[in-house]
Formats: sequence, C-alpha cells, structure tokens
Amino acid sequence: MTSVPTTILKACAAGAAAFIMSTSFSAAASAQDFFSFLWGGDEKHGGERKAVAFSPEYKPGQVIVSFGDRRLYWVHSKGQAISYPIAVPREQSRWQGVTSVSMKRENPPWTPTPEMRAENPKLPTYVPGGHPLNPLGVRALYLGSSTYRIHGTDAPWTIGQAVSKGCIRMYNEDVLDLYPRVPTGTRVTVTWQRFKTEPGDFANVDAEQRAKAASARRVNYERRAFKRYSRARSASLN
Repeated sequence: MTSVPTTILKACAAGAAAFIMSTSFSAAASAQDFFSFLWGGDEKHGGERKAVAFSPEYKPGQVIVSFGDRRLYWVHSKGQAISYPIAVPREQSRWQGVTSVSMKRENPPWTPTPEMRAENPKLPTYVPGGHPLNPLGVRALYLGSSTYRIHGTDAPWTIGQAVSKGCIRMYNEDVLDLYPRVPTGTRVTVTWQRFKTEPGDFANVDAEQRAKAASARRVNYERRAFKRYSRARSASLN
C-alpha cells in the first residue's frame, strides 16, 4: 500500500476539522445522509472512456455534452471524438444550451448554492479543495457565468446516472484526461440530443466486473471518508 505524506495527512485533518465545525452532524446516520445528498446514485456503472466516430458538423476542439447519451464528447478532429461517461442532472435540474469554459480550477473548493442549503440545511457554507467530502473531485471546468461545472467526483458509482444538481460529473481519471485538452474559452454545447457513434480503440470492460468494482470503490471510499470525519469531529470536541 502506498503511504501518504505526513504533510498531506495534516492538511486533510485540518481541512476536515474546519469543515466539521461548520456543520451540525450529530451521528453516523447524519453523515450518511450527507453522503447521499451530495452524491446519490446506486451501484450502476457508466461505462468507459473510448474513441468514437462522431458527427462532422462539430468543429475540432469543441465539447458536446449529451444528457441523452449520458456522455461527454471532446472533438479532437473532424468526425472523431473521445467519449467520456458522465453523470447528468436529475429531472428537476435539467437544462441545455451553448456556453463556454470560463475558468478552470485544480482541486476546486465548493460553495453550496442557496438553493442547495435550503434543500439541505446541514450543508456547510464552504468545503476546501482536496477535502474528502468535496463533491467536485480533482478538477473543474466552469461554464459561462452559471454555477454549473464539468467536474470530477469521488463517487464513481454515480457515473451514468441522473443524480446531479445541474453539473456534469466525470470520473476523476477522466476529468484529469480532459482538463489539459480544453482551454478557457472552449465552446461547450449541452443538449438532450442523442448521437450515433461507432466504437473506437478503447476496449470495453465486462459490465459485471465494472459493477462489482464500482460497488467496492463506494464502500471503501465511504469507509475512509467517515473515518476522517469521525477523527476530525473527535479532535474538534477535545
């Protein structure tokens, strides 16, 4: 097992303590409710990154987000794209339109919107980047002047599902792949249109194995996150 540098552990502990002090969690059930509110989802899995033949009407360099396909397409050349699985907005948070990448952030902090806090008053006012309960993952691409983002997630089991509050979720490893390809100003088309694509050169993994892996990742992540939460809460009370 790879060891984690002491400085990183201290930083995580400090961030966790500050975060816990800004919440009103009182029991394990409350923490679990928090996980469910942030991430949602179940054990279904969203597939793999792959190269595809894509509609030639879109110019190279553009990003097309298809909520219908539950895929994000980055067009790298005419008629060719990389297809990434995504989590899409829940029914009450659906939207579409043409926008652009207005900002990019590594390990982005997260500030819940007033609407989110009204829906769940237990949410904190701010979560620092890199915190184990930060729902934005390791990278974020901000869309126009809206509160929507294309971002990573530490809840991989939600990819392929309609669970977000309006943002486009990707696996952390996929947003790390997309991030350097997409400069600020990139045109982003968000649509419910579905696209016919031909499979490319990324091999698919057996669906049952993917589902089992997603389930194991969820259990392991929640166990680690709750341990951090418990240690930080204990430290803040002592």
